[in-house]
Amino acid sequence: MNVSAPQSLEASLPPHAMALPVTTTRRRSLAVGLIGPGRVGSALLDQLRATQPRLARAGLELKLCGVAASKRMWLDSDDPELNGRCDSAQTWRPSDLNEFAAHVLGIDGRHALLIDCSANDAVASHYATWLTAGLHVVTPNKLAGSGSLSRWQAIRAACAGGMRFRYEATVCAGLPVVQTLRDLLDTGDELTSVEGMFSGTLAWLCNRHDGNQPFSALVREAHALGYTEPDPRDDLSGMDVARKLVILAREAGWPLSLENVEVQSLVPAHLAALAVDEFMERLEELDEPMAARLAEARAQGGVLRHRAHLDAHGHASVKLTVLPNGHPFAHTRLTDNVVQFSTRRYRDNPLLVQGPGAGPEVTAAGIFADVLRIAEGLEIRS
Repeated sequence: MNVSAPQSLEASLPPHAMALPVTTTRRRSLAVGLIGPGRVGSALLDQLRATQPRLARAGLELKLCGVAASKRMWLDSDDPELNGRCDSAQTWRPSDLNEFAAHVLGIDGRHALLIDCSANDAVASHYATWLTAGLHVVTPNKLAGSGSLSRWQAIRAACAGGMRFRYEATVCAGLPVVQTLRDLLDTGDELTSVEGMFSGTLAWLCNRHDGNQPFSALVREAHALGYTEPDPRDDLSGMDVARKLVILAREAGWPLSLENVEVQSLVPAHLAALAVDEFMERLEELDEPMAARLAEARAQGGVLRHRAHLDAHGHASVKLTVLPNGHPFAHTRLTDNVVQFSTRRYRDNPLLVQGPGAGPEVTAAGIFADVLRIAEGLEIRS
């Protein structure tokens, strides 16, 4: 994929970028381009396809204009599954993000949206340009919201022209965490602290880690189920959770950066720099320290939970901790994420958001919900 510095979309508009057919009925229409047809992207395409009849009855047309993979893209695809078949009915070309975005934007002033499921920092560097050019952006890519503060501020500034940037699925997959926080703040509440289990992967591992199986076996099982990132250290290091905490802090208006978060990794330093395959071969080296942490929790009459915390003074931490059995986080199930907001209104009884926080389908559903929120706000163009 060509991820060179963003350039003017008008300058890169391809000659084959055709306008959508003009409809004679008053319907909302949204041109959509997907970047990153991996597990989440493919699940999203399945959901988009399955709901087309219902959306059409509601007066909404989602027009898939193309899909961009890492090395090639397919424009005006009528078979978005990207199953590798290549015949005369399909037109593949090398991926170029500028050309792809220009194609989705079109030349007819249509409503257009890009969905980035790539988890690629270079793709995120284009967001401000796309928004400024007139493209809405929806993403589960955490790298924009937790990367450099200056880039985040540029993205937010680019929304001043009326474009929408939505990223609900960056924090807890399909759970309405960002939206809940936004609603609290928009109605005049004041956030005092955020506490949560932000990783479905680590929640699943903590719930399953009862001493009956080695911790390494649980990590391999989670990896096979698709709960972990391709490199499980992205979960075990706590950095994925730290990114989510940064996103929520910035949503609340606190200028937090990753370097401000105290992160305790579950990965020993001597395993951190290995190739992924070698790390997976040496997973058993996690078993002894994790067994010791479990014994410590049981000796205290509590449970092990991976918790993120941000207080009113801006101190942020991500660590494995022992919680008492009466704590709200002690009784989560499977991949449950749980986020606790303490605010001026919810001071004595904090507000909890809880539910499944891992898996391609629930993440795709969170992305889809953001797409529909944008579509609901579109003006009808005849």
